[in-house]
Amino acid sequence: MNRKKKLNQIFNKRLKKAKAKRSPNQKDKYIAKADRETVSESDTDLNLQQ
Repeated sequence: MNRKKKLNQIFNKRLKKAKAKRSPNQKDKYIAKADRETVSESDTDLNLQQ
């Protein structure tokens, strides 16, 4: 592989990573299982109060 092609590949790879970092994340942040349980309990408590 010639030098110019290899440099372009490296540049494009770094550019792709930089664009991915700048773009908004598609996945939600991870919530621990214990935290999910407390959130769901508080949601059910609010629903019962209404």
